[in-house]
Amino acid sequence: MRVSTGWWLMGQRPEFLFVTCQVGAERAVKFELAGRWPRFRPAFSRPGMLTFKLPPDDRLVADFDLRSVFARAYGFSLGVVSGSDMVRLARAAWALYGGRPCRRIHVWPRDTAPPGDGGYEPGMTREAREAWGALHACCPRPGELAPDADAPDRPGRKGEFVLDCILVEPDQWCVGYHRVRDVSSQWPGGLIPLEPPPHAVSRAWLKMEEALHWSGFPITAGARCAELGSAPGGSTQALLDRGCEVMGIDPAEMHPAVLAHPCFTHVRARVRQVRRRLFRRVRWLVADMNVAPRCTLDALEDIVTHPEVNVRGIIAMLKLSQWAVAENLDRYLARVRSWGFNVVRARQLRYNRQEICFAALKRPFVRRRYRWT
Repeated sequence: MRVSTGWWLMGQRPEFLFVTCQVGAERAVKFELAGRWPRFRPAFSRPGMLTFKLPPDDRLVADFDLRSVFARAYGFSLGVVSGSDMVRLARAAWALYGGRPCRRIHVWPRDTAPPGDGGYEPGMTREAREAWGALHACCPRPGELAPDADAPDRPGRKGEFVLDCILVEPDQWCVGYHRVRDVSSQWPGGLIPLEPPPHAVSRAWLKMEEALHWSGFPITAGARCAELGSAPGGSTQALLDRGCEVMGIDPAEMHPAVLAHPCFTHVRARVRQVRRRLFRRVRWLVADMNVAPRCTLDALEDIVTHPEVNVRGIIAMLKLSQWAVAENLDRYLARVRSWGFNVVRARQLRYNRQEICFAALKRPFVRRRYRWT
């Protein structure tokens, strides 16, 4: 059993930060943090996981906002424990954690392959469940754990302190903690667990459902939505399942099950061919087009800035043909804000591949009235 404690002493503030991300996004994370947190220094790293040395005078609170698009999960890193006996690993992890408050335990493996590669999706593996079981059994103060913290995949509640355990390798755990501040930080590794329904016609159902959970937008039954690039209909189904009225715009064929839905209308055309007055009743705009980010933004801007259109919110995927494109994200999001959306956020979701999701909202939202002549 080995415990790396050289850079952490009981009672002192943590000196390191951990960040987990999609494999391949490490460069994007480093670029973001270099701009937003220039005093953070890269340290130990593996594909899908990075650590950063914090400045000695940092005053970060436990639920601080990293403001990173590509970080799935992050928190303070306390050290690494290594060994082959899981019970001893768990005890060493609690020793590193010290006397800090703990309401919940999060365990997850670092990402080891790009999503979609051989069907791999990051999530709760057998090893992660076993590690969680050992940590739960060895908890020195079990009475402090939340009453519903009796399973590894229960979401946390805002304000709860969480022990984080990242399975770097089968015999190596990185131990840290965070305090729940938003939807993503409620779940181990920031990975919202979803299971597609039997009727889902494509993987896009997962992307849209996760985007709806993450954004928290009030898209409820009866909401009028338009989707750009809707074929074959997976994202559309996620909206229809919520009782929305959906207009899908795509020159390609929609799945027959989607076409048969009474709340769906298919406009079989390219976006630029559709008259903008067709969007007058639309309040929510969704886009997942397999084009460059600039082309997606051009299409969205042409719609939302039209004088007869009054869109309340947007959820859109931006494809990153190369990771270097991520360096333009701040400009992309500034462009979205220039359209009048004052709440704009972006994240690389669990079910995103080499792409990101952005959500934009007008708050408060005032419906414009027009006089037609």
